[in-house]
Amino acid sequence: MSEKKNEIDKGLIRDLANILNDTDLTEIEVEQDDLRIRVSRAGTTQYVQAPIAAAPAFAPAATPAPAAAAPAAAPQDNKNAVTAPMVGTAYLAPAPGARPFIEVGATIKEGQTLLIIEAMKTMNQIPSPRSGKITDILVNDAQPVEYGQPLVVIE
Repeated sequence: MSEKKNEIDKGLIRDLANILNDTDLTEIEVEQDDLRIRVSRAGTTQYVQAPIAAAPAFAPAATPAPAAAAPAAAPQDNKNAVTAPMVGTAYLAPAPGARPFIEVGATIKEGQTLLIIEAMKTMNQIPSPRSGKITDILVNDAQPVEYGQPLVVIE
């Protein structure tokens, strides 16, 4: 019976490889009990069968690094900031080299596209929630953004 436990399920590996091909992922990893299988498009497939150790309860505290200087205006606190509705990559123009959707000082209308956030290979247009004037653009083109991160300030 222990011999059966040590045997690798080749069908599972084939299924994982098919998922990579179907989804255009570069790597997939599955973990079940003490078996971990990682299939990577980079040309290497790893098989690991070992007990999984738990992380230590706490690590000794390191000397805190000095905090980086914050910008003069803290845009995260601005009530007029439009925040990211999802995690992804922000693009300020519809295509590389194209004119940006918005510029500082421009007057915009409610519903007008501010920028695009790419998430899972889907381009999501982010509309303006209100009309007003763009006073600040808080992200750069092709910058990764987090959910809730301020993107643009509209006065």
